[in-house]
Amino acid sequence: MNFPMFSSPWLPFILLILSTCVTATQYRIPRLSPFSRTFLPNTKASPVSDDFKTFYYNQTLDHFNYKPESYTSFPHRYIINFNYWGGANSSAPILAYLGAEGPLEGDLNAIGFMTDNALQFDALLVYIEHRYYGKSIPFGSRQEALKNASTLGYFNSAQAIADYAAVLIHLKKKLHAKDCPVIVLGGSYGGMLAAWFRLKYPNVALGALASSAPILYFDDITPHNGYYSIATKDFKEVSESCYETIRDSWSEMEAMASKPNGLSILSKEFKTCSPLNSYSQLEDYLWSMYAGAAQYNQPPRYPVTRICGGIDGASSESGTLGKIAAGVFAYEGKLSCYNLEPKNETETDVGWRWQKCSEMVMPIGTDNDTMFPPYTFDLRSFINHCNQLYGVSPRPHWVTTYYGGNDIKLHLQRFGSNIIFSNGLRDPYSSGGVLQSLSDSLLAVHTANGSHCLDILRANETDPQWLVKQRETEVSIIKEWIRKYYADLKEFKQ
Repeated sequence: MNFPMFSSPWLPFILLILSTCVTATQYRIPRLSPFSRTFLPNTKASPVSDDFKTFYYNQTLDHFNYKPESYTSFPHRYIINFNYWGGANSSAPILAYLGAEGPLEGDLNAIGFMTDNALQFDALLVYIEHRYYGKSIPFGSRQEALKNASTLGYFNSAQAIADYAAVLIHLKKKLHAKDCPVIVLGGSYGGMLAAWFRLKYPNVALGALASSAPILYFDDITPHNGYYSIATKDFKEVSESCYETIRDSWSEMEAMASKPNGLSILSKEFKTCSPLNSYSQLEDYLWSMYAGAAQYNQPPRYPVTRICGGIDGASSESGTLGKIAAGVFAYEGKLSCYNLEPKNETETDVGWRWQKCSEMVMPIGTDNDTMFPPYTFDLRSFINHCNQLYGVSPRPHWVTTYYGGNDIKLHLQRFGSNIIFSNGLRDPYSSGGVLQSLSDSLLAVHTANGSHCLDILRANETDPQWLVKQRETEVSIIKEWIRKYYADLKEFKQ
């Protein structure tokens, strides 16, 4: 494994992670991100437009203490597109995208909800990076920021949304935009941040669009098998035979791997670029591929359909192993060989590992009713694993303590407002989403065929009508929030 971003002082921490990497694979918690790293049509390679201007805010390290070190600051990156803004004099709104577990660059082109709708809102577009990602690094360098639990201790969601509040208050003051309403939005983990931001800082944000935000996948609110049950359903709906082949393949692959030359046979069958070292290497790859395909099953590629097309289209002589391999080839495309080894770790991998081991404890598992091997999320084992990594224990109940979540229908309607919880029901993470409206202004907007964060990605001419309608509904709701705000503002000023 290669870690090009870190120099030698970070080596002890790297070795600690490497020593526990086998253990880490057992925690089947899929990544949270608005879009797939593997397939992002028409956006990932596109250069960022000159319309996006970069700024830095002198951000406070610790918003919740008054120790001298709390006042240490770091450069916090935010990016603005002024092109569509109606200006402060007309109290034109601000759309603020709350960055999540990664640098901002990929989001600028991918999150089309901002630019696609900016003109009709006359909106200022603001994108704010999450601390410890991209260029928003405390302690002077990534090496120092990720050095140990003492420096990582400032890396959490509460500090992040306090950062966003500080940036937006600063920006409104700087632009003399006191009366300009702010709508925050985000997807996946960023969607959770958007919802929580509206709850914690209603004085800063008029409303929030929380796309594919599994805010209920904590503290056993959601059944542990919710994610993988929906992923299984996605494959089963495309093809019953595909689902059955995948379900039955795990034991056959494991039995083959246990034979003296079994790994060599599997390596040849899957055309791997280098020989497989263990069965777990193949299992991890396939598990991740199926989960990712279901989570990001977006038009026009529809990776679940593509995988099942490969599996079902394989010749009857191929056998189960050959069919599964054909699914891999269909998913990855035609290559001379297929690299099933773990990819080099990114800053997102490193950062999200800490976030999962501190507060983002999502107890995700499987059972006998899914197409995946049975796996029970064991909290004690997970705590021990995180203690080995960082010397600190996760707080599995903190998210629901700080933000709420238990009995959400009873409680949130009493103090929350102006949040859109949007989901696609084919997204496995929708199992932890808010799928029923909680009040007249806590609204669930979902589509039967949607996948993860699809509604906030860039619109395309080929988008199905149900997706177009979902976006139009969200825009209509936000417009009504802003209309009512202007009426209240006018009455207040009189």
